[in-house]
Amino acid sequence: MKTDDFVTMLATGVDAVDPRAVEKRFALALALGLSGAGILMVALLGVRPDLGEVAMTGMFWLKLAFPAAVLGATLSVTMNLARPGSSAVAGWLLSAAVLAALWIGAGAVLLAAPPALRPHMILGDTWRVCTLCVTILSLPAFCAVFWALRGLAPTRPHQAGAAAGLLAGAQGLLVYCLHCPEMTLPFWAVWYLLGMSAPAVLGAALGRALLRW
Repeated sequence: MKTDDFVTMLATGVDAVDPRAVEKRFALALALGLSGAGILMVALLGVRPDLGEVAMTGMFWLKLAFPAAVLGATLSVTMNLARPGSSAVAGWLLSAAVLAALWIGAGAVLLAAPPALRPHMILGDTWRVCTLCVTILSLPAFCAVFWALRGLAPTRPHQAGAAAGLLAGAQGLLVYCLHCPEMTLPFWAVWYLLGMSAPAVLGAALGRALLRW
């Protein structure tokens, strides 16, 4: 929204804004992002064939819990950054805590493992494609979250763009977990994080241009 348009709107009067407008807009963005990522995943990669069996294990749900926790934390950050004057510190701290917990767990697993096994625990079998796959699956969510922000009032576009990108990356990763065969914490701590970081960096770079109002 341009400044002149905003002033005109205030001067002429408008209908009351829905107090749940931000939540509804982001709920729609999440629905579009996750469904878009799911369609892309099925079309390009497919669901892992042993999903029914692996879903009975605790490691699979721990694997899903990581992007789900990042999604929840960054959703809070992004929604706060969409409101002028709101603080996003708590959400950023929660995101950092989730990442720290993963790194601590990954470090403990590596220390307990025989040295000969550590390289494979970090690289797995899919390290060459993991970051790219997560980034591609994040694209529908990236577009949806930026659409949500552009209809609101972010006053810190660089930070809001980074948060939106990380939120999109978490959605892409959550869906990618239904395909990815990797089941070790060290792999997740490196390649899953890189996969989420790519759209976050892109969002930070585009935030000033796309979220200016």
